[in-house]
Order: sequence, then C-alpha cells, then structure tokens
Amino acid sequence: MSDFAREVQALRPQLLRFARTQLRNDAWAEDAVSETLLAALEKPQSFGGHSQLKTWLVGILKHKVIDQLRRHAREASLTTDDDEADLDELLFKADGEWREAPQDWGDPEHALRERQFFEVLEACVQHLPATQGRVFMMREWLELESDEICKELSITTTNLWVLLHRARLRLRECLQRGWFAGHPPTAERR
Repeated sequence: MSDFAREVQALRPQLLRFARTQLRNDAWAEDAVSETLLAALEKPQSFGGHSQLKTWLVGILKHKVIDQLRRHAREASLTTDDDEADLDELLFKADGEWREAPQDWGDPEHALRERQFFEVLEACVQHLPATQGRVFMMREWLELESDEICKELSITTTNLWVLLHRARLRLRECLQRGWFAGHPPTAERR
C-alpha cells in the first residue's frame, strides 16, 4: 500500500463521522465514504497538494453526500441572495435590536435528533452563496482554523468573519422559515 493510500485510509473515520452527521443513515454514509475513497485512490494525481488532504477528501465527500441525498430524498430549494447583500439592515434596527424577535425554537436538542431537520439544514447550506457555503462548511463542519481557511481561500480574517456572519444569518432565516415555522422549503421559494 502506498503512503498516499495509507494517508487516505487514515482519514476514513473522520470522513465517516462527517458523512453520518450529514446523512443520519449509516449505510448511506458508508456508501458515500467508500465512493470518496475510491475516487481519491483511483486518481491520486488529482490531489495537487494545494490544500490539506483532509480538505480535499471532504470536498469530494461533500459531493458524494449530496448524491446520496438526491438518491434517497427530495431536495428542497430555497431563496438565496448574492454574497454582497447586507441582511443586517433587514433583520436589525439601527440600535441593534431585532426588527422581529426570533421565534421560540422549542427544544433544539429534540429538533437536532430529527432526520428531517438535517435535510432542511443541508438544503439551507447548499443554497448559501458559494463563497459563504464553502467558508461555513470549512469552519463549522470541517472545524478548520480561521488562519487555515484564510490561507486556503486567500482572504483576510475580516472578510472571513463577514462571510461567516452572513452565512449564519442566512441559515438562521432559512431554518426559521423552513423548519421552526413549520413550512418546509419548496421549489416555489426560489
């Protein structure tokens, strides 16, 4: 077994944990990770070393997870704006108070256990503007450090925090509409 194959295989438990979190189904997660490892091992030359091996593999895995979701569930479509839209003015008054207080989300731990919640969350993340979605995934799901993300994307720390702030606001709004208000996202909301 080559060094590259050993390094890829060593990351399998982390990839499986990520896939299980996204898919909430062990069999689907196993399939997605197996497809990811197979793709990586079939074309090791595709890894150019421009990022960490883990980051590259999770990038492949993300696509495999989406494929699994498409195979097994209806995909929801949500409204999105471009990366430059400023949601702060829409959500907050000049004094920093909420224009409309967030609804009570009930027992978040119970909601987190529900598989449909993860499907809505995944749809919300998929419909973030590309840069925001990538930054959010790298920070929150891949748990990469800020300096690592900035280096990878060639952005400043300030830009990173703005992108994360906007992504979180959009996710909050999407989850508010698509999950906690009891109105699952539909294609018509695009």
